[in-house]
Amino acid sequence: MSVVQQLWHSALHFIFYYPLFMSYLWMIGALIFYWKERKEAPFQQPPALAYYPAVAVLVPCFNEGDNAEETLSHALALDYPDFEVIAINDGSSDNTAEVLNRLAEKHERLRVVHLAQNQGKAMALQAGSLLTKAEILLGIDGDALLDKHAATWMVRHFNEDATVAAVTGNPRIRTRSTLIGRIQVGEFSSIVGMIKRAQRSFGRLFTVSGVITAFRKSAVHDVGYWSPDMLTEDIDITWKLQRAGWDIRFEPNSLVWILMPETFRGLWKQRLRWAMGGAQVLIKNMDVLFKPGLNYLWPLLLELILTLVWSYLMLIMTVIWLVHFIVPMGIFTVSSPLLPYGTGMLLGATCLIQFALSKWMDSRYEPALAKNYFWMIWYPFVFWLITITASIVAFPKVLLRGTGQRARWVSPDRGIRVQQ
Repeated sequence: MSVVQQLWHSALHFIFYYPLFMSYLWMIGALIFYWKERKEAPFQQPPALAYYPAVAVLVPCFNEGDNAEETLSHALALDYPDFEVIAINDGSSDNTAEVLNRLAEKHERLRVVHLAQNQGKAMALQAGSLLTKAEILLGIDGDALLDKHAATWMVRHFNEDATVAAVTGNPRIRTRSTLIGRIQVGEFSSIVGMIKRAQRSFGRLFTVSGVITAFRKSAVHDVGYWSPDMLTEDIDITWKLQRAGWDIRFEPNSLVWILMPETFRGLWKQRLRWAMGGAQVLIKNMDVLFKPGLNYLWPLLLELILTLVWSYLMLIMTVIWLVHFIVPMGIFTVSSPLLPYGTGMLLGATCLIQFALSKWMDSRYEPALAKNYFWMIWYPFVFWLITITASIVAFPKVLLRGTGQRARWVSPDRGIRVQQ
């Protein structure tokens, strides 16, 4: 066998075994977390706290005129003794300012800040954090519906351990009127929630969820707050805090209901932004590999690198696989491990097992979640393709984008809302 053929077969083995290995690693880690979680904090009422530190709910808003009242009404309904809500109007061009001002007149706990120009979510969060005396900052998005017990579930971690800098919650999808929406319901359980559980079992989190995370203000101040030039401020602040030695936890009992894209255009824009944010973090933190004192972050960085390599290898393999139908390529064994035969069947079966396991674990938060299982058979065909393509496109875009450019947001596709 020639060197070229050996490299080709090695690439094929990596393309097949890498997602298979990661899937079982996630499942094992998630189960470890699940059993510990069930033992320590059954999902009922949150345990009473010995101490209730002041909490500030930060709600950055950009063109949220249609969502602000619903979002703030849920935030103001928190079952927590000492909290305030700070809505930051980040230079909105719609009627967001009017809605916020009207609500502030009716609710004593609500404070409103107006930024003259769109500065981006990172700057909006920093502006809100500098206006409060509260040590716990609970950040949510301008379209998120916060569960009334979310703050209590999170604060217990800060009370238990002074090294905890952030606690990320459990987003649940409420846009379910289309196939894309229904698939995302399962994705946030079987992919997002499972990975966070596994990462906490084995070490550190790759990222908090920007839509619901509580921060210790002194820790955020320690690392210089959120970075205004990062496309995904949630990934960046996660790495900044963990590099500084702070701990970050996942609290699945802390729920928030969110809107997600339900069009391919909206989904693509979202996943490309996520992928570009991941690429920015990879480039920014590559030096971690040369710092033994930060070896607890090596597995996360290695996974990020391997996932990027896997995506490009998938592109190369797919191109060669398509070309071989036109031009004979005798030196290669040209086949796709993701097609529904042989190894593809094993990958598909593993995917379905992962979906079933995650839905079983998350059914305590959504009792009817099992009904969503049918829609998840489309996940590999729809979301894998989008995710792989976004990863391939994102890296060169980040390299061309350079550094120091302010990351400002635009109004995303929020799908078709269905009241819960």
